[in-house]
Amino acid sequence: MRDLVREDVEKVRVDSRETYDRMCAFAEQFMPDMAGRVEHYPGERPIFDLFGIDDEIQRALLKQVPLKSGGHLVIDQTEAMTTVDVNTGSFLGQRNLEETVYRTNLEAAQAVARQLRLRNLGGIVIIDFIDMTDEDHRRQVLRTLEKSLARDHAKTTVYDFSPLGLVEMTRKRTTDSLARQLCEPCPECGGRGIVKTAETVTYEIFREITRAVRQFDASEALVLASSQVVARILEEESAAVAELEEFLARSIRFQGDEGYDQEQFDVVLL
Repeated sequence: MRDLVREDVEKVRVDSRETYDRMCAFAEQFMPDMAGRVEHYPGERPIFDLFGIDDEIQRALLKQVPLKSGGHLVIDQTEAMTTVDVNTGSFLGQRNLEETVYRTNLEAAQAVARQLRLRNLGGIVIIDFIDMTDEDHRRQVLRTLEKSLARDHAKTTVYDFSPLGLVEMTRKRTTDSLARQLCEPCPECGGRGIVKTAETVTYEIFREITRAVRQFDASEALVLASSQVVARILEEESAAVAELEEFLARSIRFQGDEGYDQEQFDVVLL
């Protein structure tokens, strides 16, 4: 109520009677002009379904944001900063390439401002607009970005295009971003956003077998790993396995387990 509800807000609908009473009490004390705009929603249908909020949340968690022109944004949030890459996609334009780039960047500037608010992204933001040769076009894109950010309740500062054609800006951090509030690091990739290939894991397994056999005396090694990795080893690396068995003078067995993710494996000496 304090941070987001402004004079241009028509209504605030709440589906919890308890929360509604608390909001009304808050508004009457601190925001009397807004008190009459708080409404209780008693409907049986979930209020998020009624206004399509869940769909918006899902879109706001995606890296790629489509533009009406056919272009798209790619948004990457890291600990240090947020980067936004603008791409033309299939948009070819009516006149020439410069016009296409200009129109896409104008649309992207408005979309970036909305996405920053929607995702509550704060700190340093680097926007990589598509390169423009016309100085007037660059000024217009920057002006459009600043105008679109004027509605933002968080303080923003926008700097001019850098020599590399990047726009640097800052947005004051208020609370955690939407992704940080709703999501947690992936247990499979550890939050990296990528996983090692089956080929990479295969060679890690071979090295671990060698280390384990040399350290401990055993006549056989059993490898437990994901089904995908084991299938690859048996189909594509059978010759390498035979060579390793001969080198170590040990028998090696592989067992796929659906409970293992692609990077996980265990070497058991028997």
